[in-house]
Amino acid sequence: MRHSLTSMIAAAAIFALPISCVAASANFLGPREIPLNVQVGPRPYYLVEAMDEGPLKKALQQCSEKPLKKTDFSIGHRGAPLQFPEHTKQSWEAGARMGAGILECDVTFTKDAELVCRHAQCDLHTTTNILASEHANKCRVPFTPAEFDPVTGARTKAATALCCTSDLTLEEFKSLEGKMDSSNPNATTVEAFMQGNPTFRTELYATGGTLLSHKESIELFKSLKTKFTPELKGVDRVGGVPIVENEGFGASGLSQETYARKMIQEYIDAGIDPGKVFPQSFNLNDVLQWVAEFPLLGRQAVYLDDIPSSFKTTPPALEELQYLKKKGVNILAPPMPALLTTNSANEVVPSIYAERAKEAGLKLISWSAERSGRIVEDVLEGGNDFYYQSTLPALTNDGDILRNIDVLARDVGIIGLFSDWPGTVTYYASCMDLK
Repeated sequence: MRHSLTSMIAAAAIFALPISCVAASANFLGPREIPLNVQVGPRPYYLVEAMDEGPLKKALQQCSEKPLKKTDFSIGHRGAPLQFPEHTKQSWEAGARMGAGILECDVTFTKDAELVCRHAQCDLHTTTNILASEHANKCRVPFTPAEFDPVTGARTKAATALCCTSDLTLEEFKSLEGKMDSSNPNATTVEAFMQGNPTFRTELYATGGTLLSHKESIELFKSLKTKFTPELKGVDRVGGVPIVENEGFGASGLSQETYARKMIQEYIDAGIDPGKVFPQSFNLNDVLQWVAEFPLLGRQAVYLDDIPSSFKTTPPALEELQYLKKKGVNILAPPMPALLTTNSANEVVPSIYAERAKEAGLKLISWSAERSGRIVEDVLEGGNDFYYQSTLPALTNDGDILRNIDVLARDVGIIGLFSDWPGTVTYYASCMDLK
């Protein structure tokens, strides 16, 4: 069954593949004269057919030949990383092709204080080819092979490496190539360490992804005619100690405030309409800084709530959420399981958290659809169950991904959903006439 899904996903990529991924363009950031024709590939149709019979399945089936449209409800989470290396030109183009009206660039910094798109300051060893490049000697922790007990064969030490954007110049960073985010803890060679891709993701289009600076991502998204949701990443720590000194920014010369300010300034310098930018951060102080210093952008700044798994029994008090609203936060973005739960009839329903957030007057965005493995009879195969942990008892197959999306849209009332395969969310939003 897993092999058949992999084949289906691989086929989907063919339909979603941006033209520029097939024929290279010398001016890859150049404007497009013709709007993208939205194509979601066969995956959403596969998911609809996999659903149990019922009104939602019937409604979604009736949209199978309906024209699809780009929608701000569909947010490309790092692009389309179910098949394309995250935070690469190819991944973002695939997300735009699938109708994502908003694309995400997670923002971190280089040694020479330039902003670049990576999910974390120190993820280069899993998301790029740095360990096989001329810059491998700049890694904080060089590749160290796994060790095994000579008698039992059991692993006694996992393979490790640690490579950070803050140890490279922008030019050095741009020389790297993106790959699927993965590593193999059992590796004894660099080549093996760079593998380990989960079985539910394909590597069919994972060779040589093009890395971009934050400024270049702005130009690319402009050319794709999408909106922007940059996420200001924090400083990575090891054992509680920041990777770099000087308030966490070392040689870059940045501080948290100048870092947050610089990210917004790059949109201003590029002449971007503030209404098209949704800056994000897990750090409330970043959000409040944007509210105070850049009111036009700050009013749609997104506070990401990285709440612990205990949210099912201890949702935030209404007063806490009202406090956020009073301080100027208008958009809150908790993960999907924070907003969903199941009732006594084993149906997916809004959580207490969701009800309180709406009562506090907060708009909601959530994350991230299709970032886990296969759903088979309320069990998640081959992936992290974080994103479905509060609803898994009510889910029986992959098609139930759409049940979660439906409750988030109709009952919780979110205004956008991040997805690793934006085409699925685009299909749902087009069918339900969401904007």
